[in-house]
Amino acid sequence: MDAAGSQVADECAKYAGRYKSGFITTQGGNLLCSKIIHLITNNQVKSQVSKVLHECEEKMYKSVAFPAIGTGQAGQSPAKVADEMLDAIVEFARQKSVEHLQTIKIVIFQTNMLTDFYESMKKREDSDSSTMESLSSTFKSFFGDKKQSSEKKKFMILEKKVYLVTFQICGESQEKVDATESWIKDLILKEQFETSVADEAIESFDETQIAVLEDLQRRNQVTIQIENKLSPPQIKISGICRDVCSVSLEVQRMIQQIKSTEEEQSKAELLYNLIEWRYQGSNDSFVAFDKLTNMQLEHTKLLKKPYLNVTINKKNYKADLNTLKATDDQGKTINLQRVVKDEGK
Repeated sequence: MDAAGSQVADECAKYAGRYKSGFITTQGGNLLCSKIIHLITNNQVKSQVSKVLHECEEKMYKSVAFPAIGTGQAGQSPAKVADEMLDAIVEFARQKSVEHLQTIKIVIFQTNMLTDFYESMKKREDSDSSTMESLSSTFKSFFGDKKQSSEKKKFMILEKKVYLVTFQICGESQEKVDATESWIKDLILKEQFETSVADEAIESFDETQIAVLEDLQRRNQVTIQIENKLSPPQIKISGICRDVCSVSLEVQRMIQQIKSTEEEQSKAELLYNLIEWRYQGSNDSFVAFDKLTNMQLEHTKLLKKPYLNVTINKKNYKADLNTLKATDDQGKTINLQRVVKDEGK
């Protein structure tokens, strides 16, 4: 309220006791917005968010920004608030009647709450991918947008040189030859096994993962097929039982590694929208660290650790998070900055 100015405080006093639907609306005052919607405190976070969203649509506002409602003096659980706020936003966005409200942001200044909101987003992404896809334009400016492949890869069989083995069977009678042939086929079939691994992350496989699969196929008695036309995409592995099992485990490890990398990138993108670490560049101007280093610096600060090794312009530095200085191997020191974005808004 202090940042908004006395005009907004006077409006609130004027409308006190005359609120409808649990809120009052004032001018934006000194803040960079046209209107401020003041909520009357209660524990019904989902209901409050829903009412505000419908008010914005009715008034033809194009954007709205929420704080983490109820996590301050009301003392509500951040995880519960995250679920209720996102539930209200998802339900609102599903309505076909929405025409005007285009951007919804949740502004979180307390970095310890980031995980709660991120996990709430992930739950919705995993459980209702079609809805989350339609909401991506609404959320991506805050939570980060997943990298989408421009075109699904086609069905693929990795190249494998197969050496044929020919059995010549001689016997006293056709019956004994047929019995021997059947016995050999049974032995082969007993050693054969096929399994499939299905996961959306397979669509993110690039040349690096394909090269690993080709190497696995070359070193093992297996054939690997990638079927990206299926939903979710699949990797089919067939061959000698023991090799199929070991290759299947390696494929699952590759998938988990991709998921972990994408999750780290999403978390880094989320944090970068709130906190930005910078180092002093040429002409005394400050340059932002890459997003993963930015997240490592912030996590180190939250853990109250004093130092972190970072790379600046391909040189190794030891960053002191207390003095906000980084020193290289030759003793050269540069200044660091930690900037909280939209602070005070």
